[in-house]
Amino acid sequence: MLLKTFGWSFAVTALGLVAAIFYGGWTAFGVVAILSVLEISLSFDNAVVNAGILKKMNAFWQKIFLTIGVLIAVFGMRLVFPVVIVAVSAQLGPIEAVDLALTDKDRYQELVTDAHPSIAAFGGMFLLMIFLDFIFEDREIKWLRWLERPLAKLGKIDMLSVCVALIVLLVSAMTFAANAHQHGGTHADKAETVLISGVAGLITYMIVGGLSGYFEDKLEEEEEAEHEAEEAAARSGRPRSAIALAGKAAFFMFLYLEVLDASFSFDGVIGAFAITNDIVLMALGLGIGAMYVRSLTVYLVRQGTLDDYVYLEHGAHYAIGALAVLLLVTIQYQINEIITGLIGVVLIGWSFWSSVRRNRALAAAGGAEGEQDKQPSTV
Repeated sequence: MLLKTFGWSFAVTALGLVAAIFYGGWTAFGVVAILSVLEISLSFDNAVVNAGILKKMNAFWQKIFLTIGVLIAVFGMRLVFPVVIVAVSAQLGPIEAVDLALTDKDRYQELVTDAHPSIAAFGGMFLLMIFLDFIFEDREIKWLRWLERPLAKLGKIDMLSVCVALIVLLVSAMTFAANAHQHGGTHADKAETVLISGVAGLITYMIVGGLSGYFEDKLEEEEEAEHEAEEAAARSGRPRSAIALAGKAAFFMFLYLEVLDASFSFDGVIGAFAITNDIVLMALGLGIGAMYVRSLTVYLVRQGTLDDYVYLEHGAHYAIGALAVLLLVTIQYQINEIITGLIGVVLIGWSFWSSVRRNRALAAAGGAEGEQDKQPSTV
């Protein structure tokens, strides 16, 4: 079961890591490994959401999502999107950006370094909005209760996450951007660039969120229509064509999943810029991570267990928040790639261990109650 589900992911991992060694030695190997872990950790909640929707689809649409969807996720979002970001921020053509990245790495590094304030502002705001919308939502399960309870109460204020994000952007523009790091160790005033890029990141997040909400509403409408049609057919005793309706509902599910997958891919791609500017290493690491996310989605669907480790989603979002802050800080200061990557890994590991401890405590409590029920009554 494990090998059947994760076999392709293991193969892609081996090929990717070997390619990294040939490309840049053991340093490249380490960067690709960290990027892979980062992508998996940041996209774990994506796999959970995907599995919850994918299990409602028939085998045909599941196969479509796991084939065409992989091509869109790996080659579209993980390979093309980083090039587009660099091309736009450095004002290059996409072909020119790829050519520079492969043939003139020094010049490419200079352009990316000079464009880093805009990349960091765009990505930092996008990631910050993901984190804020999560932390301000009142959830039944809370990990760090001392922090999440008061923030959930504050979250009842309309548009609070947008206000907080804009305040953070203004502070970053007036502090970090005023003395932004450039290639050669020089510094320049990039306040205007950071403001524009940060607002663009905020707008992108709201557009993606709006599209996700639109497809989610469409999906709910299709499910309600299907349910009403089933009831009507049962009352009249007439058979109805379930294929067309199921196909239409599944099509909207597929569109919704692709929009969701794209939105979750943003954090991995943007977070990767906090670790490396090399698009080859980025493509290798994120590609490996994307394969595991797909395999994990299939595993969760086949196993039927989505709630075993309830704090992992929290840990992933805290990692996103940490990356957002680090990206904004890197507008002025350079931070070691290993530190940036390990912060996310530590948060995910901590949340996983907390989930394990919670499960053990619940199992122990259930066992104790069972033993108490077996005791003979003394009344």
